[in-house]
Amino acid sequence: MTPEQKARQEIDRQLEQCGWIVQDFRDMNISAGLGVAIRNFSLKTGFADYMLYADRKALGVIEAKPEGHTLTGVETQSGKYLDGLPNGLPNYRLPLPFAYESTTTITHFTNALEPDARSREVFSFHRPEELIRLVTLDQQMRGLLRQMPPLNMQRLWRVQVESIQNLEASLADNRPRSLIQMATGSGKTYTAVSFSYRLIKFGRVRRILFLVDRNNLGKQTLNEFQQFVSPYTNRKFTEEYTVQHLKRNSIDPASKVCITTIQRLYSMLKGEEDFLEENEETSLFETESPLIKEPLPVVYNPKIPIETFDVIVVDECHRSIYNIWRQVLEYFDAYLIGLTATPTMQTIGFFRGNMVQDYTHEQAVADGVNVGYDVYRIETKVSRDGAKLVREPGVFVPHRDRRTKSKKYKELDDDLPYAATQLDRDVVAENQIRLVVRTFKEKLPEIFPGRTEVPKTLVFAKTDLHAEDIVRIMREEFGKGNDFCQKITSKTTGRKPEDLISEFRNSYNPRIAVTVDMIATGTDVKPLECLLFMRNIRSLSYFEQMKGRGCRVVDPDALQMVTPDAKTKTHFVIVDAVGVCEDEKTATKPLDRKPTVALDKIMGMVGAGAADADLVSTLAARLARLDRQLSPSQKTAVAKEAGGKDLATLCTSLLQSIDADVTTKQAIEKFQIPEGQEPTEKQLQQVEQEHMREALKPFHNPKLRNTILAARDSFKVIDESTKDKVLRAGFDATALEKAKAMLTSFRQFIEDNKDEIEALKVLYSRPYRAGLRYGQVKELAGAIQKPPHQLHPERLWQAFEAVEPDKVKGHGGKQLVDVIALVKHALDPDTPLAPVLLTVEERYQQWLVDQEQAGAKFTPEQRRWLDAVRDHIASSLSIEQDDFDGVPFSQIGGLGRAYELFGDRLPEILEDLNARLAA
Repeated sequence: MTPEQKARQEIDRQLEQCGWIVQDFRDMNISAGLGVAIRNFSLKTGFADYMLYADRKALGVIEAKPEGHTLTGVETQSGKYLDGLPNGLPNYRLPLPFAYESTTTITHFTNALEPDARSREVFSFHRPEELIRLVTLDQQMRGLLRQMPPLNMQRLWRVQVESIQNLEASLADNRPRSLIQMATGSGKTYTAVSFSYRLIKFGRVRRILFLVDRNNLGKQTLNEFQQFVSPYTNRKFTEEYTVQHLKRNSIDPASKVCITTIQRLYSMLKGEEDFLEENEETSLFETESPLIKEPLPVVYNPKIPIETFDVIVVDECHRSIYNIWRQVLEYFDAYLIGLTATPTMQTIGFFRGNMVQDYTHEQAVADGVNVGYDVYRIETKVSRDGAKLVREPGVFVPHRDRRTKSKKYKELDDDLPYAATQLDRDVVAENQIRLVVRTFKEKLPEIFPGRTEVPKTLVFAKTDLHAEDIVRIMREEFGKGNDFCQKITSKTTGRKPEDLISEFRNSYNPRIAVTVDMIATGTDVKPLECLLFMRNIRSLSYFEQMKGRGCRVVDPDALQMVTPDAKTKTHFVIVDAVGVCEDEKTATKPLDRKPTVALDKIMGMVGAGAADADLVSTLAARLARLDRQLSPSQKTAVAKEAGGKDLATLCTSLLQSIDADVTTKQAIEKFQIPEGQEPTEKQLQQVEQEHMREALKPFHNPKLRNTILAARDSFKVIDESTKDKVLRAGFDATALEKAKAMLTSFRQFIEDNKDEIEALKVLYSRPYRAGLRYGQVKELAGAIQKPPHQLHPERLWQAFEAVEPDKVKGHGGKQLVDVIALVKHALDPDTPLAPVLLTVEERYQQWLVDQEQAGAKFTPEQRRWLDAVRDHIASSLSIEQDDFDGVPFSQIGGLGRAYELFGDRLPEILEDLNARLAA
């Protein structure tokens, strides 16, 4: 058999699978079925290898070639056959609209009814019903995609608008694959629902496949579709169109959107009747195997033809979906649209470099869509070096069965050394887990100063068993019950994982959730403030996904509903117990490259014409933080001086000016670099300089600089014997540098203003000349917060806690009068830094002791009055008899009742308390 004969034999088989009856020309019967493929059909222009009849009318041809033959050059031949149908033969239209070229392993398809028709590779042939549908349409989908109506921008923000418009432009150009990068929390899924609605309503897309990483994320996506209200009809998406979240291996014929995982889809293509939901609970990030070297095989399934979906949306799936699973995606004759916050080079390559949106985490922080993060490192000896279990005769060591979880006790066969990488996989060192958890608990006041509640914390464990150990130890070390710490993994039983996630998101408890995979990607828990890594991550994209759980912005009221003592979410903290942040894998670098340089100096350098990448990046970071603090009137003032641009726009311009991809592209255009060559380093530097100077140009305006400066900051042997020890526990070097810079600025403020501000004059005197008044302290606090220093008492207190933890007594800075304690400690570092309330309380207790020793006794009601006087002095620094007309004294009898209780001693007691308690 010749190669041509083998090819035709295989094409016959494929056609029959796709619902075509294959006949020889001499035996043709075009009424034998809905679709008939006739071999060696005679035309005016030659012989077509196959003529396709559908419902007794000709509509296309197939040109067969042996395996290995290139097909692009065959298009002219098949195109000639489209014009060659003999006169008088039934047809839908002339020239015939459809042409295939096939080697059996590769098949190309051209729909001549489409504008600027061009061939595309398809997995197999379309069914007769599909070609009839296409030929009878008044307008093809690809034509409609060029005529999409203007986007209704209602309920969309800038990046979502850009994403949809750029995607639709890409589809209008008939680009088969498009990639949208949008940072976590910037509204990716809502964007996808919005463009899906438009594609169905205006592009007449028949059905969209929406692929998610896990079944749990499918439920979240379904909810997004159910909540979406059309800006065009004011009706919900699901009222207009059927959205199906696949729970069984069958597609509802009426569905317009099908939501599922790639695992279930592959099961369906294989023809399996059912697929357990449990198989969809584990993320592909967790299941990738290096043993799988080739894409999984896919064969044609007549029940799911290649035309089943017109568009496939791939939402934040692991890179393996473009590797071992890619044939599942390429099975369908559909546009592919990728959604991701963390694209890898492999992902970008799969989408053929067609990134229609590139909105990064750094840009999202600049826009106030994300919050940034600090890193707090906990390192123990065992987690760094591992350990060694020494075999001792007669000593029985527990061994835990991985499957049943049961323990058996037996002697070691030999000494058992284990590396840090074997922890919690091969060996469980419970003392190591306990030490990390205990250190985390003890250091929470340092990590989140001034807070009493444990912040919502997500712990990443290595395995389900590891998660079990962490949950148990967390409860024990914090002395809390089951509700305090919960395991949320794909193996959680008793309650649905989505219910536990909802509870974690919306309720006070659990405070801590421990997961392996369930909340690592995609899941939205906005009040989350702390990520504790007790496992290392090698994949850059997975690590970025995990970090994304913490960066979401949350409304202060919503935050306080679950964490009452939290004011606002300005950042999140990664507590790194395994060195995960020390691997050079994260693409999300801190923007602020010069944390110790004051903003006014940065502005001065910019005003003088300086331009370098560190300066631009640092300025963008500072302005991004400032933008979240400005009032509407301040934002208006900034925009006025910036020619109508807000801070977010200015930040975006700054970041784009140092974007390496943008610089390379512009250099290629500027210097007309031939295709396949790269610009020189000198050319790149020249273009980057031009871009930076252009982005910095608005800041050459002194009015803009001064407006910004004035506005800122107004606001699985179990090792039971090895003892572990903490090697270090603290914020990383960048955070400490920032704190030190803040304290240096504070001390400089005191020195510069010691003869100008009345409160500083008093505090500088030795001994104090007179007591401070509340108004003087208020003046001092206001001056600290003004440019150029822009310091806030609470942030100053946190800085002292970070730099001098041994000298800080209690959390302060929230009360205005704590400014006094801050100044005193700055002037005399040997004086402990303690909140004024704590100092007043200590002095008050000593005063009571002195009174008792002097023979004075107070009744319970007198004590209540004295306690109220103490509280007033603690908040206002002094008390006068006139103050008894106000709350709380007026509520318990006022000045008259005070005289009834204390008699003529009242003035003496007040004077004594003012002298003893006040600063």
